[in-house]
Amino acid sequence: MAKSLMDHHDVELAALAAAGGRREFGELVRRHGSAVRYLLRRMGAQGAEADDVAQDAFLQAFEKCAEFRGEGTFAAWVKRIAARLYLKRKAKDARYVAEVEPDQEEVTPAPDRAGLVDLDEALKTLSETERLCVSLCHGAGLSHPEIAAAMNLPLGTVKSHVKRGLDKLRARLSPISGKDGAGQSGRATHVG
Repeated sequence: MAKSLMDHHDVELAALAAAGGRREFGELVRRHGSAVRYLLRRMGAQGAEADDVAQDAFLQAFEKCAEFRGEGTFAAWVKRIAARLYLKRKAKDARYVAEVEPDQEEVTPAPDRAGLVDLDEALKTLSETERLCVSLCHGAGLSHPEIAAAMNLPLGTVKSHVKRGLDKLRARLSPISGKDGAGQSGRATHVG
């Protein structure tokens, strides 16, 4: 009895796609297409643009499928392709200007809404550069040096944007503290 496409592992499907298997690659697109589009939306791409970049990423992945070695997940590999394509598109359209932004007001934590966390809304509160750096690092799995190269920014600047963005997200997504006399870190302060 032959295995259905759904029974194959991503590495097997990628190997079959590298040999020209369009159906096998179609299964990879079905499995991971929404995750790629979701990452692009978190990076700032709007509906149709996210769909276009995702499609371009999968076309490029199909052409380069033989390069996928299975050292990481297929989803991470295609997300990296999509993230890089999105950054190239932004640079080409000259809509992206990398600048060091002055410190902004401290982000106040969102009110506790019965434990609901809306990461997408919280990401919208970040500057464009912070959102891109955080999304590339934690959404696409790129290292700080890879982000620096992709965005043509100094490594220290990328690290600062990632750290500042994560700090803002933590503040935005954490429950309001201070109700029990504890500091923001949850530790009680001792005054001697």
